[in-house]
Amino acid sequence: PNILILLTDDQQADAIAALGNEHIATPHMDTLVRDGLAFTNAYVMGARHGAVCMPSRAMLLTGRHLFSLPQSVTETWSVPPAERGVCPDPTFPELLRDAGYETCFTGKWHNGRRLFARGFTAGDAIFFGGMSDHDRVPAHAFDPSGVYPRTAAERDRGFSSTIFAQAAVEYLQDREPRDDPFLLYVSFTAPHDPRTPPPPYDAQYDPDQLPLPPSFLPEHPFPIGDLKIRDEKLASWPRTPAVVRAHLAAYYGMLSHLDAQLGRIFAALDAAGERDDTIVILASDNGLAVGRHGLLGKQNVYEHSSRVPLVIAGPGIPRGERSNALVYLHDVMPTICDLTGIPTPAGVEARSLAPIIRGERRAVRDTLLLAYDTDAEVKRPVGDEGRGIAMTERTTATMTSIPRGSLRALRVGSWKLIRTRFDDHRHTLLFDLDADPHETTNLAANPTPDHAARIERMTTGLHAAMHATGDDLPPADRP
Repeated sequence: PNILILLTDDQQADAIAALGNEHIATPHMDTLVRDGLAFTNAYVMGARHGAVCMPSRAMLLTGRHLFSLPQSVTETWSVPPAERGVCPDPTFPELLRDAGYETCFTGKWHNGRRLFARGFTAGDAIFFGGMSDHDRVPAHAFDPSGVYPRTAAERDRGFSSTIFAQAAVEYLQDREPRDDPFLLYVSFTAPHDPRTPPPPYDAQYDPDQLPLPPSFLPEHPFPIGDLKIRDEKLASWPRTPAVVRAHLAAYYGMLSHLDAQLGRIFAALDAAGERDDTIVILASDNGLAVGRHGLLGKQNVYEHSSRVPLVIAGPGIPRGERSNALVYLHDVMPTICDLTGIPTPAGVEARSLAPIIRGERRAVRDTLLLAYDTDAEVKRPVGDEGRGIAMTERTTATMTSIPRGSLRALRVGSWKLIRTRFDDHRHTLLFDLDADPHETTNLAANPTPDHAARIERMTTGLHAAMHATGDDLPPADRP
C-alpha cells in the first residue's frame, strides 16, 4: 500500500468533531474517523525540554523510546552543528525507500537536515525548524545533495498549511503512474502558535460562544515544571475566561483551515486513483492545554497535553471503529513496517498496532509511562526560549538555566498516577479517567484506604515502567 502521513502540530486528541468535540468544524478529519480506526488512548511519551515536538517526531521516525534516542535528534541545539541529525537508528522513511517506495516530504522537519536527507527522494516546501510566523515560513525546495543552505529558503510562498498541502497536491498530480508505491509525509506547523488563522477562518469562531474547558483554572495550583516557558507567556496570569476563549477561537480557526487543506489532499489522492491503495495516518506530535489547569502549553503530563489524535484508514483497516488500547504515537513506526511487509528493525521499542487492526488482540501493552523533565544542566536561549528551542540550527551563545523539575505518570486501565517534583515541591495526583476524564478531582488529596493502596501499587509500577523503558532519572531526582 501507499502510505500518507498527516501530522499536525499541537493538536489536542479531542479537537476533532467526530471524536466528540461539538464546538469545532473538521469535516475532512471526521470523514477519516468514519472511514478508519481511531485510537482514543494514544500518547506521546514525553520530553526533557519544552520543545516536546522534537523528541516526539524522533520517536515516531525510529520507534525508539524517549530515553534511547541521542540528543542529536531530540534536542539538536545542544550538540555541535556537525552532530545535528546524526542518529544510529533507521527511520521508517529509510526502510520504505530501501524497499522500493518513493518517499516524499513536505512541512516541518525538526530533527536535523542529516536525518532528513537519509530518508527522502522527493519533496517541496520543507521547513527545517520548529516554529515560525505561518505566513513567513522559510521553505526549501527539495535538494538531492541534502545541504539545504538557509539562504535557499523562500519566505513568501503563502500560509503554512496552504503551502504544505499544495506541495502534497502537486506531488500527487505530477507523479507518473508507476508500480512503485509512495510514502507522502505531510507535516503541518498548525495549529502551533502564533495562532493566526487566515480569513475567513479568523472569524469562524465567536469566542463568546465557546465554553470554557471543564478544567479551566486562572493559574496552576502548584509548581510542576516549566510554568513560565514561552508557551505559557502567551497570556498573562491569572488567566481570564475571555483570554482563554479567544485562544480557543483562534486555535479552532487554525484547525478548521488545516482541515480544509486535508480536503485538498484527499481530492488529489482521489483524482490520482490512489485512494483505495493508500493507508492514511492522521496524528499529532503532542497535545496542548489552551487554558486547561491554568496552562496554555504542552510541558506537562496531563491528558490535554500528552494525549494525541491517532486515526488510521485505508485498505485492510476496520471502518468506523475505535480502540481504547494504550498506545504511543511512535507505535506507528513498527505498525507501518507490519502493514507494508517490511521487517521491523532490531532495537525498535515501540509495538506494532497491526494485531489490533487485524482484530487479533485488543491491546499491545497493559501500562503506559509519560515523562517530562526540566533540568538546570540543559541550557536555553535567553528571552526567546520557545523559538530558540524550536529552530534546530539556532545559536546558543546566550544562555540561561531553567530550574530542575520532573514529572512522571503511569496509565493502568482507566487509572492515572502523576508524580511531580519541582525544586522542593512534590505532589501526587491520582485520577480515574473514566469518571473524571478532565482530571479535575485529585483522589490522592484525601485518599481513601483503597486509593492509598492503589497509589502504592501504581508507584511501584511507575518505577518498574521507568526501568523498563530506559528512564535513567536518578532515584534522588525522581518525583
